[in-house]
Amino acid sequence: MDLRKLKTLIDLVSDSNVSELEITEAEGKVRIVKSMGVLAQPVMMSPAAPVVAAPVAAAPVVVAEAAPAAAAAPSGHAVKSPMVGTFYRSSSPGSAPFIQIGSVVKEGDTLCIIEAMKILNEIESDKSGTVTQILCENGQAVEYGQPLFIVE
Repeated sequence: MDLRKLKTLIDLVSDSNVSELEITEAEGKVRIVKSMGVLAQPVMMSPAAPVVAAPVAAAPVVVAEAAPAAAAAPSGHAVKSPMVGTFYRSSSPGSAPFIQIGSVVKEGDTLCIIEAMKILNEIESDKSGTVTQILCENGQAVEYGQPLFIVE
């Protein structure tokens, strides 16, 4: 990756709400992390490592680790994040949250706000029911497809 491209990426991260950026290309991998009060800086740049297939004997270990995670999966309908951004339970810091655990919601009701690129996006329920779990903390960064709420 050339130096001009790297500097452009650092400038983009420092001027945005993004706190971390990782890019993998044929030439290598770059991870830029923004910390409070300091301009973003490249943390790691290494050549891309070849992918090596795991030995057959390792497969049972992976299956054994995956089983507890499947058992811990919440039941009910998961309302997932449609984008990457910052999760907020209310429209402003001083106002009441849109919903609480136990709230009855209808399809189309606003559940939360996700801020992405300085735009506040209202996330609506895609199913009617009762909110049984809130899976994110206020101000937490969320990923695309990450479960936010469980509605039963």
